[in-house]
Amino acid sequence: MTAAPTGHRDAETQRLIKILRASVSLWLVLIGFAIGAAPTASTPARTLRALGAPAQDADRARTEAQARRVDDRIRALQGEADRLAGEARTLLGELRTLEIEQQLQIERVSEAQAAVERGRAAVDEADARLEALEQQRLAQLPDLKAQLVDIYKRGRTGYTKLLFGTTSVREFGRALRAVAALMRINEGRVAEHRRTLDELRRERAAIEEELRALEAHDADARRARAAADRALAARARLLAQIDSRRDLTAQLAGELQLAHDRLQQQLAALAGGRAVEPVAVPVAPFRGALEWPVPGRVLVPFGKAPGRPGDNSARNGIEIAAPAGTPVHAVHPGTVSYAEPFTGFGNLVIVDHGANAYTVYGYLDTVAVPRGTPVDAGTELGRVGSAPAGPPALYFEVRVDGRSVDPIQWLRPNR
Repeated sequence: MTAAPTGHRDAETQRLIKILRASVSLWLVLIGFAIGAAPTASTPARTLRALGAPAQDADRARTEAQARRVDDRIRALQGEADRLAGEARTLLGELRTLEIEQQLQIERVSEAQAAVERGRAAVDEADARLEALEQQRLAQLPDLKAQLVDIYKRGRTGYTKLLFGTTSVREFGRALRAVAALMRINEGRVAEHRRTLDELRRERAAIEEELRALEAHDADARRARAAADRALAARARLLAQIDSRRDLTAQLAGELQLAHDRLQQQLAALAGGRAVEPVAVPVAPFRGALEWPVPGRVLVPFGKAPGRPGDNSARNGIEIAAPAGTPVHAVHPGTVSYAEPFTGFGNLVIVDHGANAYTVYGYLDTVAVPRGTPVDAGTELGRVGSAPAGPPALYFEVRVDGRSVDPIQWLRPNR
């Protein structure tokens, strides 16, 4: 084979070198456009760092947003703790007042019981007097009966016969005096008997009236004591509930503070260009403060059957009315653990928030996140679709420790 002329080989070599240089330049230009920097032969390491910068910026922005959200919730919990502390102080003052009132009512009940005992003693004494009067009345009956029998035997003219049966003036005077004495005695006995009966009636009426008054006073005192006991017990229960809520608030604030500290450490790591693991923000401290997944009114409350023909099952979540196509947002950071159709719920997304807490989003028309995707609070999960045989709505469920709970208790009050 005849060798190529030397000049021809040099020309071919120069052409290959030019092509190679053009290829390298084009590659550097493409990288430069991708990272927004001029292509140079001395920037490969800087280029690699710049390629990771957008991801780090996104992580930093997400971490800062989580830190702000956690910080806001910590402040809200601290405010709640301060409010509960104020309520507790007020209740302690009320408890002291109620304790004093209870002691007063106890004294009044004691006084009423003592009055009842004195009244019973008075009743016993009155009974003894009544018995004595009755015995006196019964003792007077024989003499009175004998006198009445004697008068009956003598007849209407008995005393007249006695007077005119005398034989002398002296006997007549003695007889007259005897008749007058007998008449006075009989009249006195009859009057005494009547007085005794009247006194018995008055005594009995007075005793009955006194007993009624004492019983009424005792009943009033007992009712007042019972009311004071109930009020004191109610305030004590309320104070115990407030103390329990204060303890829970302090615990939740402590959990959030730990998450906040980890987020701050993550921000520091991101600022230093180091890789970080996502920080799990607990959902329990946000109970009552989660944003709604979609704005709207509740069509079917928690635990209630939707009332559609042929559907008598109770609901473990709620249905929120919303126009079809409305974006559905995650209520708390987590990881998508399910994103597929599910019988009876259409397209379904389940977000795992850690610590055995999940939120469920059903009746979706479309799903915007695949399984395994980390999401933040506010991340779009999909779009509202139609409920089975019903209007457009979102099915929303909260599950904690393996059981469904009322989502309304976890969402921010819908004004």
